Amino acid sequence: MELREGLLEQQPVRVKDIEGVQKTFFDTILDVFSGLRAKLIVPYVLLTMVIAMVGVYVVTNLVTSSIRERFINQLFEASRVVADGFVRRESGHLEDLRLMAYMEGVSEAIQERDAEGLQNMLWPIVMNNQIEAVTVIDLEGQEIMTLAVEPATNQYLVSSGGDFSQFDMVMNILKGEMDQIGDKYADFMITSFGPYLFTDAPVRDSSGQMIGMLMIGTRLESVLGDLKSQSLADITVLDRSGSFVATTLVMPEEGVEVLEVDPQTITQSDASMTHKLELYGRDFQAVIAPLIIRQQEMGILSVVLPSNYIVSTMATSRNIFSLIFALGTIATIVIGYVLAQSIARPILRLRSISQAVAAGDLDQNTGFERSDEIGELASAFDTMTMRLRDRTAEAARLYAETIERNKELADINARLQSTQAQLVQSEKLASVGQLTAGIVHDVKNPLAVIKGLAEELHEELGLDPSTRAQLTTIRDSASRASNIVTDLLKFARQSTPEMQRRDMRETIQSSLRLTEYLTRKGKVEVTIDLPDQPVMVTFDAQQIEQVLINLFTNAVQAMDHGGSLRINLGRAKGAIAIAVQDTGMGIPKQNITRIFDPFFTTKPEGEGTGLGLSVSFGIVSRHGGTIEVESELGWGTTFTVLLPEEPTQPIK
Repeated sequence: MELREGLLEQQPVRVKDIEGVQKTFFDTILDVFSGLRAKLIVPYVLLTMVIAMVGVYVVTNLVTSSIRERFINQLFEASRVVADGFVRRESGHLEDLRLMAYMEGVSEAIQERDAEGLQNMLWPIVMNNQIEAVTVIDLEGQEIMTLAVEPATNQYLVSSGGDFSQFDMVMNILKGEMDQIGDKYADFMITSFGPYLFTDAPVRDSSGQMIGMLMIGTRLESVLGDLKSQSLADITVLDRSGSFVATTLVMPEEGVEVLEVDPQTITQSDASMTHKLELYGRDFQAVIAPLIIRQQEMGILSVVLPSNYIVSTMATSRNIFSLIFALGTIATIVIGYVLAQSIARPILRLRSISQAVAAGDLDQNTGFERSDEIGELASAFDTMTMRLRDRTAEAARLYAETIERNKELADINARLQSTQAQLVQSEKLASVGQLTAGIVHDVKNPLAVIKGLAEELHEELGLDPSTRAQLTTIRDSASRASNIVTDLLKFARQSTPEMQRRDMRETIQSSLRLTEYLTRKGKVEVTIDLPDQPVMVTFDAQQIEQVLINLFTNAVQAMDHGGSLRINLGRAKGAIAIAVQDTGMGIPKQNITRIFDPFFTTKPEGEGTGLGLSVSFGIVSRHGGTIEVESELGWGTTFTVLLPEEPTQPIK
């Protein structure tokens, strides 16, 4: 009893002790969460965790989207490469067809149905150009001769006597029909050696009469093999009806889903579409687009790439970024807890200074002189501000230098492009000059004889008017041909300029005097803008005068109903600039790059040889200068001749 009573007497003391301990614990917890440390840490931790979770989600989606976008771009690029490959192969067929059709003796052999002769004539081209199949067909659609590679032995086989009249591409040629581009056709054809891509063209005799046709083909297996190595993707080809033609895929027993395509869903307005499919237990993505050759839809292309790695990449990226953000979150919380204990008091001061620095005031200073962590932070902040100030000044200086360097690079690039254009044009002029120089003398003398005999016969008495008119036509035609040959001779004999220092104003005025009658006859108002002081330049006055006369003449001829011609002389980019501006019809954009090509002209037949601008370009190039042209249809054209101010060595 005494023991029990003693125990009962001790219980209230223990309960009080427990209550005291609990009160002390809860008070401590309350103090912790109501203090500055908790106010800094708790929101910081929550915000960091939210940002980490959002960051994982956003970054993972961005990475996945980027991968998916690159994959789709790769797929479309592979489709473009494949489509371009078919067009290039068809262009190669056309080149081989032209070479064969115009070969001497081919048309005669077709008329005589000489299969052996055709084989002997076409064999070198077939071997050199690695042509897989060539077929010669007569006007009845019957096969005269075929040379084709047998896939099993890789040897050429010769056949004849087949009937090709059942094929539309053959009958289109034999009927004389033409597509949007010309009188040639391309299509797929199923043969005993498999599907082929064929291109056919008519063969004509010397009188222009069609006597037969040629077909050149390449096995689709070869075409698709080359295109697969270029595009790094599998390819399937369907015909216009959506039926399977050929593929690089390994065909599973249950069929290939990518082959099940409705051709009505592929139109010119919706050029391509993507398509998901599953093959061999793996996910694939395909781009399905119309196969356009010679501006006509020949069939459907399906380009396929495996897409299952996108899912695995998405999962891997999510795990990696989750781990990175988790570690970053933990590190941020720990650092925040440590910093919260030491930056509570001076935080406002640092905040205000930071805001001033962020606003661009880099002359701020904390003014703290302490030996603890706050002092080190303040010292580091001051050092950072000083370095930021120095680096900002250095960045401004480097930015200015970068802008200046970019301008220099732009000028250098422009000069390089101009030089490249001049080299290309010079090569064209040199090639044409070599050709014309060799034939012009042999042509000019017979023309002189024709003209002389026509004039002599014209003087005969007793000629009836019809004969006299025909002799006049012969004489005039011979004169025009002689003028053309003379122009060719001048073009071929482009000489090295005789450089002398002269006043460019005098040459311009001399050129205007020589074309005064032409401008007056064309009702063209001429405006001259020349400096008051002499413009001394080293150049060949006769050749530059020839260039200016040609430009003035072209300008007047471009203004059928009169207009305004403005000639300006000034300086630009270290050179003197002669601008010839007219208000004529203008030059189409597609002809701007061709106007300096030899024999290219848009004038009516009989009014030009197409050599004027080519000769002018060569003259200016040999002076070390350039010709620039700007034109807008319906508003006019401006030719600008740029010649270097400093003496240069003439280009030979």
